[in-house]
Amino acid sequence: MPQNEIRDKLIKYGQEHVLKFYGELDEGKKEMLDEQLENIDLDLLGRLFASIGSGHADGCTDKIEPMPCAVKEKFSAERRNTYYGIGMDVMRRGAYAAVTMAGGQGTRLGHTGPKGTFYVDVPEHMSLFEIQCKRLISRSRECCRYIPWYIMTSEENDADTRRFFGENGYFGYPPDHIIFFRQLMMPMLDEKGKLIMEDRHKIKTGADGHGGIFRAMYKSGIIDDMHRRGIEWIFVGGIDNILVRLADPVLTGYLASEGYLLGGKSIIKRDAHEKAGVFCMKNGRPSVIEYTEISEELAGLRDGNGDFVYGDAHILCNMFNIKVLEKMRGAGLPYHTAHKRSDYLDENGCRMTPDAPNAYKFESFIFDAFSYCDKMGVLRVKREEEFAPIKNKTGEDSPETAVSLYMKGACVCE
Repeated sequence: MPQNEIRDKLIKYGQEHVLKFYGELDEGKKEMLDEQLENIDLDLLGRLFASIGSGHADGCTDKIEPMPCAVKEKFSAERRNTYYGIGMDVMRRGAYAAVTMAGGQGTRLGHTGPKGTFYVDVPEHMSLFEIQCKRLISRSRECCRYIPWYIMTSEENDADTRRFFGENGYFGYPPDHIIFFRQLMMPMLDEKGKLIMEDRHKIKTGADGHGGIFRAMYKSGIIDDMHRRGIEWIFVGGIDNILVRLADPVLTGYLASEGYLLGGKSIIKRDAHEKAGVFCMKNGRPSVIEYTEISEELAGLRDGNGDFVYGDAHILCNMFNIKVLEKMRGAGLPYHTAHKRSDYLDENGCRMTPDAPNAYKFESFIFDAFSYCDKMGVLRVKREEEFAPIKNKTGEDSPETAVSLYMKGACVCE
C-alpha cells in the first residue's frame, strides 16, 4: 500500500499520531510499520472502542439455564466400549486431528521461553510438548497411523518453538504430521481510543485470545490442510494441562454416535468460587459463563441432591466437527474487552510504565463458538485423571500440584 494511502486511512480514523517518528526510521523499520498498518482494521477497532462499557444498554439480561451432561464414570462397560470403538474407527481412517494452543511464554513459572518447553519430572524429565507428543505417539500406534498435530504458536514464541522441536528430533513424531501456525494479534488502544505505540516503528498488540484460533486456522491455511487430509473431528486443547488426552476415542465416539457436532469435557468445580467458567445454556444456546461474570446466587446454587446446578467447569478440552468450522467461516467470534496496564511510548518517544490500567485489549473466547450449534455434548470426567494444569510457579495449579496429580496414577502413554 503506498504511503499516502496509509496516511489517508490514519487521518480518517484519527490515528495519524502513529507516523510521528516515521521520518526518523530506516527503510527496514518503515516497511515493518507499513506492513503492520496495512493489516489493521481501523473500522473494527473503532466499533470495539465505541462498545466499551455498553453492556446490555437496553436493560436486557441473558437467560442462563443449566446444560445437561453425560458422566463418563457412569457409562456401562458395554456403552464405553461402543464409544471407544467408534472413536478408534474415526482415528484409523485418518479423520481425526489434534490442535494444541501453545502461544504463551513461561514467564509466570519463572521460565524463559515458550511454555511448552517447560520441564517437569513425571517421573521422567520431560517438557510439556514431549508429554503431549508421547500421548499422540501411543494413540497413533494403536490406530496404525499418525494423527496430524497442529500447534498454534505466537509471534513471540514461534521461532523458539520450531527450533525446540527441531533440536529434539520432533520427539520421534514425523515432522510432516506436525504443523505450526501463528496466533493472530490485535492492536491495543489507550483510554481515548488511540493506537498505542510500543516503539517508534511498532504498534502495541496483544494476542487475540483462545477464540482467535479459528481465524488463525483459516488465515494460515490450516482448515484447507485439514480438508486435504480428510479430517472430520478436531480436538482443541491447551499446552499447560499435563493430563490432557489429545486423542480420546471415548469422547470422539460419544459425540459421533449421539449426533453432536460439538463437544467438550468438564469437571465438577471444587467450590462455588473456583476460578473456572462453567457450562450453561445462554439464551437457549450452548455456552460457558465465566467465573468473573456469574452471579453469587448462580455460582452457589445447588439442586435437591446438594450438587451444584452450575458445577461443570470448562477445562479447555473441546472437540469440533469440521462442519462447525465451515459454518463459522468468515464470521469469527465476538471480542471481549479487558482493561490492562501496559507500557507505551509517549508523544516524545519516551517509554512510560503506568501504575494503573491504561489500555484496552480485545480478546475472543473459544466457548463463544459453541453458540454456532443448538446443542453440544459435554462429557464429565474425573479431575484427578484429566485435569492438572500448570499456570502458577507455586501454590494452586503449579508444577508441584500438577505433578502430584499425574503421579497418582496417570500414565503419559495412556
